[in-house]
Order: sequence, then C-alpha cells, then structure tokens
Amino acid sequence: MPAPKNTFKARLKSGDCQIGLWLGLGDASVAELAAQTGFDWLVIDGEHGPNGLRDVLAQLRAVGNSCAAVVRTRDDNRAEIKQMLDLGAQTLLIPMIESADQAREAVRSVRYPPEGARGVGAALARASGYNTIPDYLTSANAEICLLLQVESIAGIAALDEILAVEGVDGVFVGPADLAADMGYLGQPGAAEVQALVSQTLARIRSAGRAAGILTSDRKLAAGYAETGVAFLAVGSDVGTLLAGLKSLRADF
Repeated sequence: MPAPKNTFKARLKSGDCQIGLWLGLGDASVAELAAQTGFDWLVIDGEHGPNGLRDVLAQLRAVGNSCAAVVRTRDDNRAEIKQMLDLGAQTLLIPMIESADQAREAVRSVRYPPEGARGVGAALARASGYNTIPDYLTSANAEICLLLQVESIAGIAALDEILAVEGVDGVFVGPADLAADMGYLGQPGAAEVQALVSQTLARIRSAGRAAGILTSDRKLAAGYAETGVAFLAVGSDVGTLLAGLKSLRADF
C-alpha cells in the first residue's frame, strides 16, 4: 500500500484554479469549520501564525480529507520540514526563497534518499499511519508537493534559475513582502507592485510551473484567476471573521 494520493498536487497539473483560504488563528476548530465551506485548499500558517508542531498536527487532523491542507513552514530549516512531513503534511509552502541553491536544498529536504536528505523516521510518524502503510518509504517522494514562495527583489532576480530546479511543483508570489522590498510597505495593490507581480506570474506559467498568490482584494483575485493562476488564496480566517463581525455590529 503506497502513501496517500496528493490530490492538490494532481490538480496542479490539470489547469484548474484551486481556491484557498489562509488559516492564521492557529485553532483546530477554525480549521475544521473552514474545511466544511468548500475551499479546495487551506494554508496552515507556521510562518506568521501562532503554530507549533502540535498546533499544526491538530489542524491537519481537523481538516482531514475535507480539502487539501498546505502547511507553510517558518522557513527552509530542514529539521522543521522533516517534522512537518512526518506529521502528515504532503504539501509544503516554503517562504523567502531567493536562489536556486536554496530551492535545490528545499527539494532535498522533502525527499528521502537517494533523491534527497529527508530523515527516515516513518515508523514513528503519522505520515505512514504509524507504520501501517508498508510502502510509505518508497512512495512518499512522489506524493510530496513542494511550493516555493518568491517574495523579494532578490527572489525575482533569481526566478528563472529557481524555476529550472527539478522537484519544484509550484511558485507562490508573496505580494506583501515584495511590496515592502520595493519600497511600498503595506501597499501590495500599488500599480508598480502589481505590474511586477503580473510579470512574475506570467514567467512562472511560461516555465511550465504552477503559479500561486494570495489576495483579499476580490477584483485582483478575479484578475489572477483569469490569467491562469493554479492556486489562489482569496482571504484568511482572520480577515473573514473581522469583516463579518464588523458588518454584524454595523447593522445594529
């Protein structure tokens, strides 16, 4: 019996635009609720959200098979990546990638030898059904989906080399950090930023890779979807809850 099929990875190759939601509250009940609302994928945010290993584990269990779970790691630390994979995460989003060497090391981190350098501890891990999936070690590599986040001027400059790295399934453009790096802190919708974002998304698609992005601006989101973005996050649990509460209060 092989590792579970990664449906998110399979759909990246289909041309569909998968619609997602960011989870920043670090709460399993919120993750469970969000998983029932029809989104194709949810991001469990370990970079900016208050998420430790057990928090991620609880949210992975809460989401279950209702939709795809994507875990954003704190950074590209190999030890943390190994732990997230052992928890059962099959799709990882690695932030702040700025070079082909960094991308190659990320690929090595998510794959078992001889293709990579992922530590072997599957007999103890949720990923292997606690050692009840007999073919896990030989089939896991094929079902891991690696998404790299490019969100700086340096990352954009190295984009072609990053895109050439074998084993990168998709590249996610981070408009907030890119805007800050361009001198537009807190203004990801600025025309200059959006021009570079659009160019970058087009370069990713032209290279045959899946392109992704996050925005809570519905007009921008619709435009990204029309251009062929493969995985598009259209908001967050924090933003949706805040807007809903403000709207409810304003009605009374």
